[in-house]
Amino acid sequence: MGAPGGETTGGLGRAGLVAVAAGAVFLLAQLLLVSPGTPLGWDESLYVSQFSAHVPAGYFSAPRARGITLLVAPVARLTLSTEALRIYLAVLSSLALAGTLWIWRRLLPPGALALTGLLFAGLWITLISGSQAMPNLWVAFGALAAVGCFLRAAGDTADRWALAGLALSLAFVALMRPLDAAWLAFPLVVAALLVRSWRRPALVAVMFAGLGIGAAEWVAEAYVRFGGVPQRLHVSSRVEGGMGLHFALDDELRALNGPQLCRPCVRPWRHRPAAAWWAVLPFAVLGGLAAARAEGRLSRALVPTVCAATMSVPYLFMIDYAAPRFLLPVYALLSVPVATGLWWLATRTPARARPWLVGATAVGLLMHLGIQQAVLARVTRGDRRTHGDYVRMAADLNRLGVRAPCTITGDQATPVAYQARCAWVQTRGPNTSITVPRLVALSRRQPVAVLIGPHARPPAYARAWPRHVLSGRYGLRGYSAYISPVAHRAAPRG
Repeated sequence: MGAPGGETTGGLGRAGLVAVAAGAVFLLAQLLLVSPGTPLGWDESLYVSQFSAHVPAGYFSAPRARGITLLVAPVARLTLSTEALRIYLAVLSSLALAGTLWIWRRLLPPGALALTGLLFAGLWITLISGSQAMPNLWVAFGALAAVGCFLRAAGDTADRWALAGLALSLAFVALMRPLDAAWLAFPLVVAALLVRSWRRPALVAVMFAGLGIGAAEWVAEAYVRFGGVPQRLHVSSRVEGGMGLHFALDDELRALNGPQLCRPCVRPWRHRPAAAWWAVLPFAVLGGLAAARAEGRLSRALVPTVCAATMSVPYLFMIDYAAPRFLLPVYALLSVPVATGLWWLATRTPARARPWLVGATAVGLLMHLGIQQAVLARVTRGDRRTHGDYVRMAADLNRLGVRAPCTITGDQATPVAYQARCAWVQTRGPNTSITVPRLVALSRRQPVAVLIGPHARPPAYARAWPRHVLSGRYGLRGYSAYISPVAHRAAPRG
């Protein structure tokens, strides 16, 4: 049968070629623009350690899910090489982009499909996330795939592959972040119940099945470690600073062009011209919805828009901090209506005005992409410096006798301990995993280091330990370590 998006049925078709080309370009851009050698960040160190054969697993707090740890497990078990891990994730994320666009090839014309990939993959936060061991980009791919499968399954009762894809996509999102999956599935279930032509038991059943399968591990862990799902949600809320009514839209705006985590988000709003696209985005989405309605394909733009709106709720109105990666699923879904509108502008406007409109739009799009690459260069440069400090500080600790088996606690303990091949613990805060008496007892048997930031005082139990200034050069300049005497007896002389 013919494809609504204009794809031919023989071979890959134009839309299929677009999907493959988008994945290839995304991979090339990651390898050229994002350094594969950038050391792991704070959260990445924690996720990768869970299945590492070389580093002790860090404390896994209640809000986290293990999807990303399973994704990186094959490489984490085999090697400590950061380059190998980043290249592995860059290849996987490029395949994921191509696969997601492949799902949409029957729903969008090839030109609109290409624009969808360009708009999403061209963002600096998408490019930098492709090779990071973080779950948000994978939630974005899963969300876009789930909505595409939903629209295909709802519009064609004979498309069993779309039904299976819908279940698998929702299971994947739930494995990565269960609560994100719930916000994604809610409007899809409502649509399947309210729209008469979509009202099929199988459609609703596969969505609940996918959610259940994907969230099963998280639910089981909730009972094993926290006493049940309500208790885990309560602990998660406390770790997140108290989930509730928090207006975080301004926080996301301040973090839009870096830093990658703004907590607490009290920094001034910098790089304001680079945030202009946020002001244009709502109007571009409305224009895309109008174009889709004029084409008789409103559902193909409206459903991803509604899902984007629901998935943005927890990050814009329920937490009091921000990170650009939180909204990756929103950007992925909104790229569909925006691309729909741009393609309509390029093909359906009056012939006399079309060259001017297309030219102006192309110039604006090129400026937007150029700004995104400038932001990417600045953020990656900062990451290399900050994450390089983790490596230098870990090397200092190793030279001072803090070598495996060893334990590190204090400020920035997680990424430094990962680089030093030590365990990391905390005696207070959301990641509390040991008591002070137990840590003191541990310090008598193995090297223990307490990391202290500039102008901070060490805890009482470590004040008599020798203090050493560490060689942080950039964001971690001025850090020091209080090291238990056991390490000094093991440290080489000279």
